[in-house]
Amino acid sequence: MPSIDPKSLSTSKLHGYLLSAIAPRPIAFASTMDAEGNPNLSPFSFFNVFSANPPILIFSPARRVKNNTTKHTLQNAEITKEVVINVVNYNMVHQMSLSSTEYPEGVNEFEKAGLTMLKSDLVKPFRVAEAPVQFECKVNEIVKLGSQGGAGNLIICEVVKLHIDDAVLDENGAIDQNKLDLIARAGGSYYSRAKDGFFEIPKPIATLGIGVDALPEGVKNSTVLTGNDLGMLGNIEALPTQESITTFIEDVAERYPNIASVTAIEKHKLAKNYLSFGDVESAIKVLLS
Repeated sequence: MPSIDPKSLSTSKLHGYLLSAIAPRPIAFASTMDAEGNPNLSPFSFFNVFSANPPILIFSPARRVKNNTTKHTLQNAEITKEVVINVVNYNMVHQMSLSSTEYPEGVNEFEKAGLTMLKSDLVKPFRVAEAPVQFECKVNEIVKLGSQGGAGNLIICEVVKLHIDDAVLDENGAIDQNKLDLIARAGGSYYSRAKDGFFEIPKPIATLGIGVDALPEGVKNSTVLTGNDLGMLGNIEALPTQESITTFIEDVAERYPNIASVTAIEKHKLAKNYLSFGDVESAIKVLLS
C-alpha cells in the first residue's frame, strides 16, 4: 500500500486522489446574483448539511488550481450575502453538468443549461424550478482556507426558507428517497445515482458548449427530448455544418431511407435513441436534417 506525503504531490494530483476517495458527495447547485442583478448558477460537490438548529448548509467554491482565480459564485456570495442551494436529481444531471462550463462573467447559466429561473420569496437569487428541493439562504460567514490554487472557501449558509416539490413526498409528508432520485459526485467523470449506483458523464468540453439557448426553437420546445437530452446537445462546441448533415444523411440512407422527410416527432425520437447511446453528434444532425 503506497503511503504518500500530500506535500510531495502536485495540487492537481492530490485533488484527484481526494475527489476519488471521498465519494460520493452531494451536490449544491448554487444560484447567486452579482451586484448588478445578473444571475449565476454553478454546481459544487464540496457540500453538506451541518446543523438543524439553526439550519446550516456549507459549500466550498475552491480557488482554481490552474490560475488561482476565484469563481463568480464566491464573488457574488461575498457581495450579496445570499444564495439559493438547489438539490440535483437524475432528471437534470446533464443540465447541471453543462452549467459547470466556464462561461464568461455575465453569461446566464440558467439559459445555457435550459433551466427555469423561479423567483425566490426571501432572497434575490433565483431558484431552479426543475430542482425538487430548493433552499433559500443567507450567508452567515465565509471562511477562507488558503490563498493558493485549490484552497477552499467555506460558505456557511443559514436556510431561511425551503421549498419541496409535492411529487417527492410520501403520504406522511416526508421526502421519499426513491422519488427524490438524487445524484452525487465522485472522482473523474463519475457520478452516483442514489438508487442505482455509478454512471459517467463526459465533462463539459474545454472550449465553451453552445448551450441549450443556442439550439433551434423546435429542438428546445421538443415534446420528446428531456432536459437531460437538451443538456447533452447544449454541450456541443458548434452546430454541424449543412455539408456534414448532408453527408450524415447519405451515410445512414440505407438504414433510415426517409430520415429527411419524416415528421419532427419521428426525428426527435430517433435523436433520443442516439443520445441514449451517447452519440450526440448523430443526434444533432438528425434534428437539423
